Amino acid sequence: MPSVIGLLEERERVASQRVEVLREAADRALAELREAERNWERFVITRETVVEVLAGPGGEEKAEVVVPVNTAHNSGSSDVRTLVASWREGHDASVLPTEYQRIVTVLSSTERGLACVELASRLGVDIAVKTRVEGVRSRARRLVDRGWLVREPSGRFTLAAGLRGGGS
Repeated sequence: MPSVIGLLEERERVASQRVEVLREAADRALAELREAERNWERFVITRETVVEVLAGPGGEEKAEVVVPVNTAHNSGSSDVRTLVASWREGHDASVLPTEYQRIVTVLSSTERGLACVELASRLGVDIAVKTRVEGVRSRARRLVDRGWLVREPSGRFTLAAGLRGGGS
């Protein structure tokens, strides 16, 4: 008759192997996600560049290149560049890079504006890491500069009045 400890050790070994297999699968999936995001961002940059060029020298389209938006999943490479378009009639959040879309989505699901720490928390950012919160603040301010968000005097961020469901 096997011992209880022996049975537990065997089950622990099987569980440990399962964790390792899943961890390897997660690493592969994250690598694929990073590659897909880089590919998608290249298309965003290309489309925004074409829009900017077609708008001509007097066009109102304004965009800024920033280095990279998703530092939590970035492999340390700084060659990924992301274009953040200014809001204008007809634009929705799908023209924004993923991290910026997530900010707009979170704010569109709230009744009131959110402070940066609240916004970061709802985005799943570890708010104990101040640099991560500051990254969210930086992206939110960039969205304010581009007309997507409004920063209230209290420091809370809300959707700009022109966005569906938005207003301040």
